[in-house]
Amino acid sequence: MGFGEAVSTCWKKYGDFDGRAQRPEFWWWVLFVTLLQIAASIVLTVLLVLFQNAGFLQWLGVMIFMIVVLAVILPSIAVSVRRLHDRDLSGWWYLLGFVPFGSIVLLVWYVLPGTPGPNRYGD
Repeated sequence: MGFGEAVSTCWKKYGDFDGRAQRPEFWWWVLFVTLLQIAASIVLTVLLVLFQNAGFLQWLGVMIFMIVVLAVILPSIAVSVRRLHDRDLSGWWYLLGFVPFGSIVLLVWYVLPGTPGPNRYGD
């Protein structure tokens, strides 16, 4: 699965928490979201620096950044849950990220290969 196909799949499965997501789909999505947020941060910074005295344009930059962040939250959670399903783990393990050092455990699970063949979450 390539970059474009992975991003397209994640947008199509915007709020779909069922099924499995293989490593390429997950990591290409992570790269896409990272690049998108870097671009939005650059636009926000430029607008804040160039229009220091124009409050409306500053708020416009902040709103653009917030829209980008809010637009990718749900598909990011969904692909993370599907990635956990690929490891034959419950999606509720995603909440481990809110516990100290839980993100490290999640990162290890995201890096490891999925279960071969079908599991309780699909083929």
